[in-house]
Amino acid sequence: MKRGSIACLLVLLIAGFPQASLAAKQAKVEILYMNHGPLMDTLQKVRDLLAGYGDKIVVSWYDVESGQGERFKEKKGITRHIPLIIWIDGSSSVKLGNKEITFTGFPSGSGPAPFQGNWSMDNLREALSRTTGRR
Repeated sequence: MKRGSIACLLVLLIAGFPQASLAAKQAKVEILYMNHGPLMDTLQKVRDLLAGYGDKIVVSWYDVESGQGERFKEKKGITRHIPLIIWIDGSSSVKLGNKEITFTGFPSGSGPAPFQGNWSMDNLREALSRTTGRR
């Protein structure tokens, strides 16, 4: 009887372990940005959105004009002029529904037209919620 109970307990622990470890995973968010002018409003909106995820995410900010930002930009292979790129767990793109969203440039409808991306704050929220398991 004891062996059966112990075996059941072990099976439950082993089966539950992967789910527990996934739930504890923090998403890694890396942001390369230009710290001036028209981007300031977008950066504040991104900061506000990220704050809602608390310890479910770890955020690293890289000012493109700093030494650290230059090294990060080089490491990521970025050679073009881009005001903002956001990576979630190493990827700046995510598929939401039938659409591929890339978190580069200004959100759609904000900032200078040549630098607008195909993403919105709602897209970023959805991608982060999906990654962190937060609904």
